[in-house]
Amino acid sequence: MIDELHVSNVALIRDATMRPSSGLTVLTGETGAGKSALLSSVKLLMGERADAGAVREGADALVVEGRLFCRGADPDGMVVRRRVGADGRGRVSIDGHMASVRELASGVGSTIDLCGQHEHQRLLAQGSHVELLDAWAADEVGDVLAHYRQALAEARAAHKELRRVDEMCRAATDRVDEAAFVLQRIDEVSPKKGELEQLEADLPKAEHAESLIRAAESARHALAGEDGATDLVSEALDELRDVQRYDDALKRHAATLESALLDLEDVAAELRDYRDAVDFDPMMLDEMQGRMAQLRGLMRSYGPSMEDVLERREQAAEFVMAAGSGEELLRKARAACDKAEATLKEAARRLDEARRVVAPRLAAAITEQMAQLEMGSAQLEVSFEPLDRAHWTASGPSKVELLYRPAAGLTARPLRRIASGGEISRVMLACKVVLGEADATETLVFDEVDAGVGGTTAVALANVLEKLAQTHQVIVVTHLAQVAVKADVHYVVRKSADGTADGVPQTSIDPIDGDQRVVEIARMLSGDLREASLAHAREMLDRG
Repeated sequence: MIDELHVSNVALIRDATMRPSSGLTVLTGETGAGKSALLSSVKLLMGERADAGAVREGADALVVEGRLFCRGADPDGMVVRRRVGADGRGRVSIDGHMASVRELASGVGSTIDLCGQHEHQRLLAQGSHVELLDAWAADEVGDVLAHYRQALAEARAAHKELRRVDEMCRAATDRVDEAAFVLQRIDEVSPKKGELEQLEADLPKAEHAESLIRAAESARHALAGEDGATDLVSEALDELRDVQRYDDALKRHAATLESALLDLEDVAAELRDYRDAVDFDPMMLDEMQGRMAQLRGLMRSYGPSMEDVLERREQAAEFVMAAGSGEELLRKARAACDKAEATLKEAARRLDEARRVVAPRLAAAITEQMAQLEMGSAQLEVSFEPLDRAHWTASGPSKVELLYRPAAGLTARPLRRIASGGEISRVMLACKVVLGEADATETLVFDEVDAGVGGTTAVALANVLEKLAQTHQVIVVTHLAQVAVKADVHYVVRKSADGTADGVPQTSIDPIDGDQRVVEIARMLSGDLREASLAHAREMLDRG
């Protein structure tokens, strides 16, 4: 949802700010006042292609800034800024960080739909039609679609494994001798997992056993030998024990020495045990050194780590096995592939079936809304065209497309080929009303949705827009007073050359309320401000 839009130096707009409501916002004004410049600004905010020709004459660059609140995003909102220089170079920032136009399009662009007679619209993109159907019938289609997508992912994985096994079997024929040599060499050494780490810990002790024994014995003798540390501490302790009853300070020192003496005796005993446990065995040392040399040799050839050596052994064993039992591996891979395909085929059938059940109901609901928009006997239909298995995607196994029948008896054809701009806008409007809150698009911007509309159709259009604004943020550029009176927020777009130093006309966008709004509605009704027009405008605003 667009919370605030600030535009500077876009076409005739020098500086303008708009704060649309969360419901229905309308923009009105004379033809040529510059409403298209505001729509161009929204398109820039959506990540559409920039045109340096949109920069106001005499300005270095245009800037469009917007604060938006999107469902599921940061509750504090996001701030987007886009600058386009007169030289065509542009910059994008999101929350103060540099970003790309692609990020802008996938982020902000996915939450806004610009619905105009000559604008790109999701409704014209056939690929979006199945998304519209699934969103509307989520309760009936959602689980079936998820099952289909899971089956499709598993089938793709099975095909990938089949290709891998097939390639491995083909390669195994050519590389079996090399693999057999690698396997034989590694198995001759037969390294065990964790063996290298154990050797790296034990070998230094075996290589320096004599030094370790000497050091342990010397330390033990220094502690517990004749005139060793324990004897000296014992003497000091005896001296203090004789006099400690006269001074508590000496009693504490005596206790400390007593504890230290126990620790020293424990260390001396442990050093004796350590000395006795260390065994200097030249034959064992030779074996360990030889084993370490073997392992390091393997790591030089197939490393750098022992994990790499063990992995290389597994690969070599797989090649050797494939050479002898390649057909069996291929048979199992093909069987897994066939099973996955059968599961996918059934999931695809169920998905198509579920969609075909709900599609007529969706078409009828949209057609009903179209009738309320005074579109006569025009109808919307949903067509299904099964795709070849190679073209199945996460969207499904069939091409789903909305077809438009302008009147009874005429052939239903794709929207992009038959519907006029005004019809497209009203069909889009009908679709959005039917989708309601299921539609992921949060903001809808309608331009010229009222083209060629008047009388009862204008009233119907206004009522539908009002209903749509209950589930979406709706921004409408309109020439119909019937629509304008329904607005929560009303802006007037005016063009004037007065007060501009460079003489270039300037477009202003101003919010209006109260009497100003009465005047604007009267202008839209009759083009004059006679009392009758003003009274009619007040009456319409009261009803709206």
